[in-house]
Amino acid sequence: MEIPEGFEPIFRTSPFLETAGPMYSQQVGDELIIGLLVLDKHVNGRGFVHTGVYTTLVDVAMGYAAAFSQKPPVPLVTVSLSTDFVGNAKVGDWLEVHTDIQRIGTAVAFVNAFVMKDDERVIRASAVFNVLPKKGV
Repeated sequence: MEIPEGFEPIFRTSPFLETAGPMYSQQVGDELIIGLLVLDKHVNGRGFVHTGVYTTLVDVAMGYAAAFSQKPPVPLVTVSLSTDFVGNAKVGDWLEVHTDIQRIGTAVAFVNAFVMKDDERVIRASAVFNVLPKKGV
């Protein structure tokens, strides 16, 4: 499978994300969508995407969506992450994370997400992020 049109390599990465990815992103209106093409390195011994890949994917997607929804971006760290695994994916599947920012306050942010494979929800997730003080404030 090819990377869907409109997706580009993720705009912000790290040594860990380079290992976990490659991840892709696309901005559609106010929504930041994060994508991943499932590779051999993403699956467990049964041939399904490892739950650690899913949790990494939703943590990045929800954190980036919330942080970069503000100008300047809001510095965040994950406090709580909840995931429900309701489906599965295999090598060659394209996954997209769609987020819903509930609230970004002065101390905490709340975000929900779904990981989609085609039109099927495979993961439901929610997270709470601590809003860090901005440098120089």
